[in-house]
Amino acid sequence: MELNNRLASRVNTLTPSTTLAITAKAKEMRESGIDIIGLGAGEPDFNTPENILSAAIDSMKDGKTKYTPSGGLIELKDAVIAKLERDQGLTYAREEVMIGVGAKHVLYTLFQVILNPGDEVIIPTPYWVSYPEQVKLAGGVPVHIEGTTAANFKVTAEQIENAVTDKTKAIIINSPGNPTGMIYTAEELESIVQVCKEKDILIVSDEIYEKLIYDGQEHISPAQLSEDAKKRTLIINGVSKSHSMTGWRIGYVAGDAEIVKAMTNLASHSTSNPTTTAQYAALEAYNGPQDTVEEMRKDFEARLDKVHPQLAEIPGFHVLKPQGAFYLLPDVTEALEKTGFASVDDFAAALLTEANVAIIPGSGFGAPNTIRLSYATSIELIEEAIRRIHQFVKENWKE
Repeated sequence: MELNNRLASRVNTLTPSTTLAITAKAKEMRESGIDIIGLGAGEPDFNTPENILSAAIDSMKDGKTKYTPSGGLIELKDAVIAKLERDQGLTYAREEVMIGVGAKHVLYTLFQVILNPGDEVIIPTPYWVSYPEQVKLAGGVPVHIEGTTAANFKVTAEQIENAVTDKTKAIIINSPGNPTGMIYTAEELESIVQVCKEKDILIVSDEIYEKLIYDGQEHISPAQLSEDAKKRTLIINGVSKSHSMTGWRIGYVAGDAEIVKAMTNLASHSTSNPTTTAQYAALEAYNGPQDTVEEMRKDFEARLDKVHPQLAEIPGFHVLKPQGAFYLLPDVTEALEKTGFASVDDFAAALLTEANVAIIPGSGFGAPNTIRLSYATSIELIEEAIRRIHQFVKENWKE
């Protein structure tokens, strides 16, 4: 029997994570002694705050190392509910909240319980790499609509309306976005919510970067806009980016009780429960002091203000200034034409081997003329990486 015949057909359609592949290659080169600067990181470069570490240790010493309810600790659900009330003015009941093994797995579980074979999910591009793969794994069909650079990488209500069919089940809104860093305004969301109401589709609102916002911008959740919007919105969030807890793997969903119950039932057969120690750490993250969250945000904003102009000076790079998250997404169409590289994948591969800088090609985000650079590393390394990229482009430039 051929190996492929032993595998379920659904996994044969998967595209490996571009982010993880580049990061792994860069790590391999670095371990062999090559001076690699990695700008592919999708996580803050700060350690988890001390009070959170202490809470995790204390929970273990207190014997809190056993199973919890599949949907998460009651105390942690209450902390999430209090956070949503505090930050967004939203009120949820315990049965409308589930704690999961990171926001990524919460999203995976959500698509598993809402999608039937052939159901369509509208995914604006550029998109986070796992959205279309998770939709496909649930038997759904990703439907892409383009957020152009002219529109600040955002899509309009009209685009969404034109993409809706009788098979459309949901749309994903990621604000602030990965890889774009762009934020939807209240007015933009109101028009989108109106289309979703008229067409009766769900809104999957990925808000994982909500605490990393710059230039006085404001994060608005679609659920805040009306009672109908709240009923059809599934908020996805967690502590990974806000509290620098990516490895702890704690995320949550807040939304319709029937959907949340189905997700909890599915989780009971897949993960049993999120790691108990990590849940107690997340409990402290939400209930404890929030000063480290703001300190990290300010640090990222200072880096952005410093390196964005430097990146914009590279020939053939056209880069919007993001409003949130910790990524820069320059359009490098002109640079590709002038340097002779056939694709951003070829450009990224050459940049890694010739200039020792690891970036993520935008092809993995549905934006094939862009590259993603993370500024979740020291300002010195970011500036040196940009210097190397600039030199690499100049050396390969052909008039």
